[in-house]
Amino acid sequence: MNKSTRKAQLLKLQVVNKSLAALDAQPLLMANPQAALPLLSMIGQAQLSIEDLLGRMSRQFVEQLLIMAAQSVAGPKHPGRSAGEVRWHGSQGGLINLGTSKLKLIRPRLRGPAGEVPLPGYAALAGDDDLSRRIADVLTCNVSTRKYARVMYRCADEMGISRSAVSRHFIKESTQALAKLMDRDFSKVELVAIYVDGIIVAGHHLIAAIGVDASGAKHMLGIVCGSSENAKVVKDLLGSLAQRGVDMNVARLWVIDGSKALRAGIEQFCGEAAHVQRCRIHKVRNVTERLPKAKAAQTRWVMTQALKGEPDAGIQKLKVHAKHLKAQHPDAAASLLEGLEELFTINRLGVIGELARCLATTNVIESPNSVVRRVSARVTNYRDADMAMRWAAAGFLEAEKAFRRLRDHQHIAALMRAMRPVPAQLQKVA
Repeated sequence: MNKSTRKAQLLKLQVVNKSLAALDAQPLLMANPQAALPLLSMIGQAQLSIEDLLGRMSRQFVEQLLIMAAQSVAGPKHPGRSAGEVRWHGSQGGLINLGTSKLKLIRPRLRGPAGEVPLPGYAALAGDDDLSRRIADVLTCNVSTRKYARVMYRCADEMGISRSAVSRHFIKESTQALAKLMDRDFSKVELVAIYVDGIIVAGHHLIAAIGVDASGAKHMLGIVCGSSENAKVVKDLLGSLAQRGVDMNVARLWVIDGSKALRAGIEQFCGEAAHVQRCRIHKVRNVTERLPKAKAAQTRWVMTQALKGEPDAGIQKLKVHAKHLKAQHPDAAASLLEGLEELFTINRLGVIGELARCLATTNVIESPNSVVRRVSARVTNYRDADMAMRWAAAGFLEAEKAFRRLRDHQHIAALMRAMRPVPAQLQKVA
């Protein structure tokens, strides 16, 4: 935001604040306080609810504003007047957006030499962009289209929104949200770590990526449709990130769940610049689920202790344990040895403490995945993959609102120095 734009917004805010202060100083009913007495009596006798009262007052207030807007263009209304550049031309019914629903009202019409003259401010009140956004917010909070009308404010003069209209508004908003998500530019964001994981929405496999910048802030990077076991889909995701400014030649940490296709795609795009960290929780689970209960507990303890120490000693300890498992549980032993080196990537980079806990697993992306599952579970009939993508995008963007910095993010600078050491020649010059 440039300086002139910020100054204009501040000036507009000052004008609005002054207008609100004037309204507070002289409430609308103070001009005729006796008019409020019948309304209070009807509320007391349960003949009129406070919601109905607010709805009627809202309608009358907006209608008065529209009449004042018409007067600013055509001047005061005079009986029988037919001359003038712009003249009054009766009235007609209209609809405006009121919160998360619509309100019926009567608006004046204006005519000029070229025909109908737009009423100042009415187009903005009737526009549905904000309404679509608010409907999308409601639906991502686990409200179905069938129950939407039950949670919305209703009054006697209000026009409710049908289930099909709610669906259309959500399709519009979620389509735009998905497009904006996949158009985000990261050329000026210093991404230090990227989490990649898959999620299934209504039988459709999706891959999502979340990045962490140098300050520890999280960014939703994008989603693509396809399984994490599909190398082509993984390349599509990484290719999209490269096109949107993520330099794949810069060293950074990649946290994945162990998918071979993910690993192959990262290696192809990033080469030696990729520092891959396998999710430790996934690894422990994959090994222990192949073992009987007693042996699983022992293996879990051995793996936990090994991952805390020096990388070479830890790797050697796990190799010895895999050798003991191989005789009776060859599948568990093979699972333990697969990708063993990449379990200790953060150890080699010197990451410790709370930051190590955040970077050692895919929990950073698993939490948004749970939000997507909650949001998408309300839908019972997914027509196609595009619909699954839209709902997944809505869920991820809802989760993004609660994103916080990584714990112990002050030590990310040390991680960056470990991954991107300054060449000896530059050190001498400095």
